[in-house]
Amino acid sequence: MLRCIRCGRTYPNEFRLACECGGLLNVVSKFEKPFDALLKKEYFDIRRYLGFLPIREEYAPSLTLPITPIVEREINGLNAFFKLEYLMPSGSFKDRGTYVTVAKLKEAGIREVVLDSSGNAAISLAMFAKSEGLKVHIFLPKSTDEGKKRILKNLGAEVHEVDGSRMKTHEAALEFDTGTYISHWLNPYFLEGTKTVAYEVFEQIRKFDYVISPAGSGSLFLGLCKGFSELRELRNGKLPVFIAVQASGYESLCSRSKEKSRLAEGIAIPQPPRREQMLRVLEETGGTCVSVNDEEIKNALLKLWDMGFLVEPTSAVVLAALEKLTDSGKIGEKSRVLLPLTGSGLKTGLKIT
Repeated sequence: MLRCIRCGRTYPNEFRLACECGGLLNVVSKFEKPFDALLKKEYFDIRRYLGFLPIREEYAPSLTLPITPIVEREINGLNAFFKLEYLMPSGSFKDRGTYVTVAKLKEAGIREVVLDSSGNAAISLAMFAKSEGLKVHIFLPKSTDEGKKRILKNLGAEVHEVDGSRMKTHEAALEFDTGTYISHWLNPYFLEGTKTVAYEVFEQIRKFDYVISPAGSGSLFLGLCKGFSELRELRNGKLPVFIAVQASGYESLCSRSKEKSRLAEGIAIPQPPRREQMLRVLEETGGTCVSVNDEEIKNALLKLWDMGFLVEPTSAVVLAALEKLTDSGKIGEKSRVLLPLTGSGLKTGLKIT
């Protein structure tokens, strides 16, 4: 069922963005079987975790998502586990949230949708929409990378460019009167998709101490926490410490910097609707927020490329944050740290060097 985080009202598991009181919704799941019994072990893709998702298999998209690999590297005396989410079909982790969202749209009979995005969520939706025969309206900032714009148009999305900030783009999409608005910022089913990263990580490496995640709207950050929280209930484990990484000039969880990041466009969201939920995660896990600037992002990006990870700049914020935390002694040697690499560098036309 869906439950409002403001008033507690519940709704059936049908596509819905918000409560009648205006509060945001979360999917509340109760699992009657242990973890291993819920797995669909005949699958080695996202369908392996259908037993944990609020969707019916007959509505699952025809585009099936892979289980992404993890690559371990030793960095400053600790074990860094890079989860290669940029190897998803559209080149970002957003495919996970889109997978569950499209299943709920199919179940509800919704055929025309509206989304605002800085690029990756839009490309993911446009790709699934092309496969499923949905009509898509995409609102994005005019400043969005030209490479991403070309991909959207090639996928057949109707692109609406907004001359203004990411927040202004969000407002323009809300005001559009054609199609169903499906914001991944608000959509509770998007988090159900991104939580599957946690299930995969559990099966791949079992235990670790820290999660360092980009935190703009919180769609990955909160999804990871939801997945690990469900695993804790199923396995009587404990939550890792969560580190939220934000771009300078767009911080919502730590002090706002005067310098604005140009590189981390994927998390340039100064007023995320789920801010309070993210703050609770930091409090409950003993975590913290780390802000990184463009110089730090650039240096980290070049190091990731040297390692063989062809990612976009927003992905590099996790390594930039890790280096700041190890330099300050806040993460010690021998720690096991999860770092999701969220988006492919093949889509970007930004000049880095």
